[in-house]
Order: sequence, then structure tokens, then C-alpha cells
Amino acid sequence: MPDRRLRRWLGRLTLLLVAFAAWPAQAAVTISFWSRDFGNSFPHAFFMLRGTPDAGGASVNAAYGFTARSVTPAILFGNVAGRVERPKPGYMADSHVRFSRTLTDAQYGAIVALIRDWDERTGDATYNLNKRNCVTFVREAARRSGLAIVDFPKLMKKPSGYLRAVIAAQPQAVTIVERTGKDYLTTLPSIDGVVPVDAPVSTPGKRE
Repeated sequence: MPDRRLRRWLGRLTLLLVAFAAWPAQAAVTISFWSRDFGNSFPHAFFMLRGTPDAGGASVNAAYGFTARSVTPAILFGNVAGRVERPKPGYMADSHVRFSRTLTDAQYGAIVALIRDWDERTGDATYNLNKRNCVTFVREAARRSGLAIVDFPKLMKKPSGYLRAVIAAQPQAVTIVERTGKDYLTTLPSIDGVVPVDAPVSTPGKRE
């Protein structure tokens, strides 16, 4: 009887060792989607990239959003200058993380390309409150992350409502987080990550 138990235990141990041996050597990049609806600035949506590409190389740790360069009445009447920004840590702590996804290297590359495409130095940074705002920027990131259902026209000026609609449409395709930024950030291990695309660090909706 003891020999049978020992063999069973050794068999389970072998399976565990095989599983760990098959575990990827590099942790993939994860994208998390954030929103903020209230506070001293206007509603905003943004995303964070964190982790290491499966192919190796430098780890990444950076958040990006898209906003108007100046918040003036002009944004109510059409196109104005916009820019990609990296939100300050304090702003992120007071925001909410809605969901995350693990990216393939190709998806990660596509999202980095998106950042460059909307950056004022390397692409088109036109901001339009109704047609090309922070939510449309995040929508394109969600699409490039591999999500199939990302179009919710009535929610394109409602960051949290939009992200929750994305979750509801395909809960099996995302990792639901629904935590404050402050709580979520405390769960993340320390990482010495690079910023894949340089962008100004600022508080969306404010110019200091």
C-alpha cells in the first residue's frame, strides 16, 4: 500500500515538473484598460502596458492616453490639437482598472504602432470630442489587442460605460479586474520597465 501511494505521489510530482518546464521563459506583455469619470478633470480612458515580450528583450512599464492639448471651448466645435500623454502615478491611483488581456508579441507591436500613429511628433494627433477622443484611442487599442467586439457608438464619450460594455460583450476574452488603480498597482510586482514610446507625463485635462 505505501508503495502504491509513493508511486502515485511521484507521478503527480512528475506532471508538475513537466508543467513548469513548459512554462514560458518570458512573461508576456499585459495590457490593462483604465477609466476615470469624476474628479477635477474631465472623463478619461487610457491603457497600461506591462511585462516582457515572449521573444525577450526589454520589459515595458508605461501607460498611455490621448487627450486635447488644451481644454477650451474650442473642443466643442470641431478639431483641435491633441497629444498622447502618460498619466501621472497619482492620477492612475485615483482611476479604475476595468479589465486586462495578455498580448502576443504581434499585438503588442500593433499597439506600440498605434501610440506612434496618434502621437503629435510621429503621426496624426488631431483631437475631436465626438469622433477622435480618448475612448476612440482606447477602442483601437482594444481592437489591436485581439478583442472582436469593440464598437459601441453611443458610449464613445463615456469611458467607464464603454469599457464595461466591452467586458459584457465578451467576458470570456478578458480578465475582469474592476479595482481602483491604487489597489491594483499594489498587486503588481516591481519591474524595471522601459517606456516604448516617449510621451509627456501629465494630468489629462490640466496644463501645469
